[in-house]
Amino acid sequence: MRWAVVETGDGGARLCPLAQDGRPAGPVVQEPSLAAAVRSRPEVERWVWRSTAEIYRRLQAAGVRVERCYDVEAAEALLIGHEEGQSGQPRSLAAAWARLHGLPVPEDAPVRTAETQPSLFEPGPVPLPPGTDELTALLEVYAGQVARAEKAEHPDRMRLLLASESAGMLVATEMGRAGVPWRADVHRALLDGLLGGRYPGGLEPRRMAELADEVSRAFGAGARVRPDLPNDIIKAFARAGISLTSTRKWELQQIDHPAVAPLLEYKKLYRLHTAHGWSWLQQWVHDGRFRPEYLPGGTVSGRWTANGGGALQIPKVIRQAVRADPGWRLVVADADQMEPRVLAAVSRDRGLMEVAGSGEDLYADLAARAFGGDRAQAKLGLLGAIYGQTSGDALKHMADLRRRYPAAVAYVDEAARAGEEGRLVRTWMGRTCPPASVVPPDEAGLPQEEPAAYGGSSAAARARGRFTRNFVVQGSAADWALLMLAALRHSLWAGGLRAELVFFQHDEVIVHCPAQEAAAVSEAITAAADTAGRIAFGQTPVRFPFTTAVVECYAEAK
Repeated sequence: MRWAVVETGDGGARLCPLAQDGRPAGPVVQEPSLAAAVRSRPEVERWVWRSTAEIYRRLQAAGVRVERCYDVEAAEALLIGHEEGQSGQPRSLAAAWARLHGLPVPEDAPVRTAETQPSLFEPGPVPLPPGTDELTALLEVYAGQVARAEKAEHPDRMRLLLASESAGMLVATEMGRAGVPWRADVHRALLDGLLGGRYPGGLEPRRMAELADEVSRAFGAGARVRPDLPNDIIKAFARAGISLTSTRKWELQQIDHPAVAPLLEYKKLYRLHTAHGWSWLQQWVHDGRFRPEYLPGGTVSGRWTANGGGALQIPKVIRQAVRADPGWRLVVADADQMEPRVLAAVSRDRGLMEVAGSGEDLYADLAARAFGGDRAQAKLGLLGAIYGQTSGDALKHMADLRRRYPAAVAYVDEAARAGEEGRLVRTWMGRTCPPASVVPPDEAGLPQEEPAAYGGSSAAARARGRFTRNFVVQGSAADWALLMLAALRHSLWAGGLRAELVFFQHDEVIVHCPAQEAAAVSEAITAAADTAGRIAFGQTPVRFPFTTAVVECYAEAK
């Protein structure tokens, strides 16, 4: 049974039962509060509402947990992308209702910036046209979305994607409330040791000031160079007869000059000071917890992002501050070679599925079969096929990969060809890439070479081809991860554990739990990965193992 619910201006709630096709299945009911409406109906299998991020946060504050929901705004983003190739278009209830009625579509509310305090200046929902009843609009939009999902290329997969994206919204909201356990005293000690004392008036820390002086002295007596200004650095090296195109680390490391070492150290400390320094600590860590706002589907491939706080980019040195509460542990789990395993599952390549199901280390197994035992070359070759690194060393192995794993290589080749030709590609479950008019982002985080395939293509077409080649694998991996999180969340709750999901990025999850629950949590993660693989891709021999560490400090897991 599903129920739709909206909040009313007086703090109450209006709700309505729903039929299988999404239409009303009974009268509208009025309740004195949202929490009362949900708490009094434990039999409801799935709650349908406008936005999980807004509504579920208030339910949690009232001590109410929801097992499943359907997030209309998250669904709209996926459906509009699938139907019209318009990923990134407005997704609000008001926008969905306007599309349904052929009216001008309002823009979404502005996203709060990272600098804004998490609890202040919350943008309200995009308003519906005057006189439009919110529950009526929600019911119309939901019924329309149910019908639209049935028209998808693979309706069963699209329904699964909509459900898993909504589950991800629940997980994200719960993680934001639970928070990552964080020792502010340890963080401060790290900063003091690495950066030195803080000067009054907000000036740079002592160690950074010393390094800045070293950089200046390296360019000669009387020189004054600001290491935080790239133009200053480039001009200083030019005066020394050295031409630079940027101040990136890899370019500086090629230079033999006494300024390089202190400059690289300054840049490292500058990033730490600005991204996770004392100001960050004061803003983001309270009551022993770091509570960022996670954004499921924040990238076009479905990977998560975070709204402020740099939650998905915690430097290794700062991970020493992430410590379990007394008597508790952190269960840190990394998915092993997730994307190559996903490629095996979605391509249905028999050879690669056999490799992905035969052992813990896919690259070592692959090396033994196809690369003369050289694991590094096996990894380079397979990732080259996924990410479009088809020149240099990677190119040497492409012919062998095509011969041994023809279906897998053909799968990503076809995605690249579609991208170059301006066509859309989709993940296994139906998440759709942006149209060709949108410049594709480099979400892989890997250097990408110019591919040799499809000669004569423009540079822009080749760039899109590399993006779509990666999208069908990386996006399918993100979809699998949503199902894994949903299964893990359910397992922890159904098992009566006190454990809490506190952190997730695309191939890593952290659970904070009492020490005596660590073994059960580790088993639950393994089971969730298997469940997600079976639900997402059907019965295949592909395994999705995790490397799991039970630690007191996050840094100990790396």
